Amino acid sequence: MRPWAERIAHLPRDTRDTLFLLSVIACTVAPHLLHLPLWCGAMTALLLAWRARLAVTGSALPGRWTITALLAVAAGLTLWGERTLLGKEAGITMLVVLMALKTLELRARRDALVVFFLGFFLVLTHFLYSQSLGTGLWLLVSVWALLTALVLAHMPVGRPPLVQAGAVAARAAGWGAPLMLVLFLLFPRIGPLWGLPQDASARTGLSGSMRLGGVASIAEDDAIALRVRFLDGVPPQGALYFRGPVLGRFDGREWTRTLPTVPAAQRPQLNLEVRGPAVRYEMTLEPSRTPLLPLLEMTPDDDATGPALEGWMLTLRSDGQWQADRPINERIRLKATAWLDHRHGPRQPVAGLRDLLALPAGSSPRTLAWAAELRRRPDLAGASPQALAEAVLQHIGNGGFTYTLEPGSYEADADPLDAFWMDRKLGFCEHFASAFVVVMRGLGVPARVVTGYLGTDLAPQNGWWIVRQRNAHAWAEIWVPELGWQRVDPTAAISPDRVQRGRSLSPPPGFVAGAFGNLSPALATQLRNLWEGMNNQWNQWVLNYARGQQFDLLRSLGIDAPDWQDLATVLIGLLCTGSLAGAAWAWQDRRRQDPWLRLQARVQGRLQALGVAVLPHHPPRTRAERVRAALGARGGPLADLLETLDHQRYAAAAPAGGVPHGWWRAFRAAARAVPRSPLPSGAIGPASP
Repeated sequence: MRPWAERIAHLPRDTRDTLFLLSVIACTVAPHLLHLPLWCGAMTALLLAWRARLAVTGSALPGRWTITALLAVAAGLTLWGERTLLGKEAGITMLVVLMALKTLELRARRDALVVFFLGFFLVLTHFLYSQSLGTGLWLLVSVWALLTALVLAHMPVGRPPLVQAGAVAARAAGWGAPLMLVLFLLFPRIGPLWGLPQDASARTGLSGSMRLGGVASIAEDDAIALRVRFLDGVPPQGALYFRGPVLGRFDGREWTRTLPTVPAAQRPQLNLEVRGPAVRYEMTLEPSRTPLLPLLEMTPDDDATGPALEGWMLTLRSDGQWQADRPINERIRLKATAWLDHRHGPRQPVAGLRDLLALPAGSSPRTLAWAAELRRRPDLAGASPQALAEAVLQHIGNGGFTYTLEPGSYEADADPLDAFWMDRKLGFCEHFASAFVVVMRGLGVPARVVTGYLGTDLAPQNGWWIVRQRNAHAWAEIWVPELGWQRVDPTAAISPDRVQRGRSLSPPPGFVAGAFGNLSPALATQLRNLWEGMNNQWNQWVLNYARGQQFDLLRSLGIDAPDWQDLATVLIGLLCTGSLAGAAWAWQDRRRQDPWLRLQARVQGRLQALGVAVLPHHPPRTRAERVRAALGARGGPLADLLETLDHQRYAAAAPAGGVPHGWWRAFRAAARAVPRSPLPSGAIGPASP
């Protein structure tokens, strides 16, 4: 039996092209199978395999009733799974099934064109799930393969190799690249038309609340939360606190935002006072599905140094948290200035501070009893809030606590905080921050939990420092008279590396990561950094290209105050110029012919000059016969060359490559060598049909 590659090479042209098209469809559909129901992937694979078998065996395609029944089954399963036939998920599911079903109707070129149209449309739908660099590269290959199949469908003569069709498709895409670039640069930008999928797994990251004890283990997510570039030198890792939600209300298990119980005038205000050198930075924030901006602590609200985003309303809350007017479902980029040395909050007591002393009735009784006992210590009589905080931190450092990502669930405990503080003493940053705040409130000190990110990767990528979801962190703030809110990070008492160097504990590596680590400890890190660097460039230059960059481009072209009208004018002007240039090129190239037809015309002219009557539709073999009939032995070399050309073009085992090299030169020389003698009587002259 021949090898499979050789067997495919000897398949009929139609069968080979059909198998190639089916392979292209499978490549285009494959990424969707990660998001679609299992039955959809199985049905699509079976339909494509069925169509491939029909192509190889030459069997008849199924009838209309069979296809209709399969379509009804797919629609029923979609309706059963999605509860609708409309919307993104149901629509893409039906589109994938329709694509596979349409291959069972590939009887004519018209059917193939429908498949190509569905394929190109299906490529676009991938961006509803992801716009990453990997997705872009995969879909670039899919588009090129679809163009190759389209070229094959329009090359009906002979048996063109796939390499030739692929080259034609690449050239066609290259000719379209300038138009694509113009549309990318100047076509008006609109907001995203879809949201990001939700992830219900327990992973590090920010949210508007923090539940204590419900997670037995937490997976450190390596996904990028933000990138930051410092314009005036890089601060120490331990000073890079990116402030997120500030939580002051506790119900015994969950921390949420404070619900004020006093009028606005009596609530704690920000009262930000900045000192020391400023830190100017630029940030690219990944989509987070929340309206929170984790900016460097503390970034003030100032017209000259505060963050600004065109089309967004950003607000600095009284608790120091920056908030947007809508969830961040797109990648955003901003510049701002922070002061790491600062004071904020009221300097004198206000009524609203009572809200930050409140604890739910009956909660954490043993922890509060421990706090009361600490308060009665002689050395802490009349102690300041800072001294009380230091005593609590000493207890954390010397009391047998362990910082771990797998503390086990506290959900079954009657009081999770008591179980952590008094019994098990296993937790990560949220456990320590929660317990510290509760203890400080029990000591009569207003306190609250602050969440955000701490630290970055240890090395930058192309000048950008990466903050990952695993850098998510929780710390505490206590209120001190005359000073306002003071940051206290209880995690530093038990895991100094986590705070001083911005490092977090790493979970045990998986099988593949462990294998890479055994082979080369730095290989996995190098590959990840390379890929993330490429992704950052993709994000900055492609996905982050928006209306502001379009107007900057117009300013560089000499338009002082560009607006939408200027953008439309430039775009329409370039498109019109390109259209006129294309029309001029088509007018100049209107006489361009297929090289084979051009050769046929040149051969016809030479033969007619010798007195041999040939017509444009005559193949080389017919012309050879007429040469022998008109010229006899004098035309033998010409006839031999024409028969060679006929064999090269039409023989069953004709070699690839078209016209033999030097054939026209040899034919022209042979025509010149024909003696100019009168035509014999009865010869076929130029006027013969």
